[in-house]
Amino acid sequence: MEPSTSPLPPTSPAGLSAFVAVSQVLGLTLLATTGAWLGRYRGGVAWHGTLQFNVHPLCMVLGMVFLQGDALLVYRVFRQEAKRSTKVLHALLHGLALGIALVGIVAVFESHRTKGIPDMYSLHSWCGMATFVLYLLQWLLGCGFFLLPGAPFSLRGRYKPHHIFFGITIFILSIAVCLLGITEMLLFNIRDSYSLFVPEGVLANTLGVLLVAFGLVVGYMLTRDDWKRPPLAEELALSMDFKTLTEGESPGGSSQ
Repeated sequence: MEPSTSPLPPTSPAGLSAFVAVSQVLGLTLLATTGAWLGRYRGGVAWHGTLQFNVHPLCMVLGMVFLQGDALLVYRVFRQEAKRSTKVLHALLHGLALGIALVGIVAVFESHRTKGIPDMYSLHSWCGMATFVLYLLQWLLGCGFFLLPGAPFSLRGRYKPHHIFFGITIFILSIAVCLLGITEMLLFNIRDSYSLFVPEGVLANTLGVLLVAFGLVVGYMLTRDDWKRPPLAEELALSMDFKTLTEGESPGGSSQ
């Protein structure tokens, strides 16, 4: 009598690949739109001189939105790879996003200093700095709990829901802060003509719509329970052995 075999789960659930493709098309389009806005209407980007400020919006859209969104999707996209490798990629993408965002923050402070503009007075700057600090703390705590050895299994389990909640929350805040920044830039530069549907205003508004669309697609993918990365068989066995040895309990098989 031949042993019965259950069918292997599909590498990717129905619809997931299409949403991943849409998210990447939207992400690359919003980056191209940011570049077109800054290049066509704001003179381009340079680290020194009057164009240094333009480094800020480019870096924030690239780091705090596009790369952060892709980092959040790692556990949806890489479903058959080893969990350790997926964790490392997740942490590296977030770290890269933070580094690029830091360059953008330095650029705006340097630009303000050069032009004699005061810092940290607007709602955009307050919300933006708070979001960056939360993102940095989230990354440090995530590395401490999930990437570096030493954190007890039970403590990881208690912290995990908070890590997931703040990950999505910080992503939403990042998009909201970018929308505030776009509006602030438009009011500073084309206040008198903005209401006349001038091309720069239309292009910047389009960028805002793309940011919202990217956030909606990523958020939808993150909240689909059936699209979560399933634990591999060897991960379940390892998890069982580890928790039995350290706590004398059977672990749950949930994954991010």
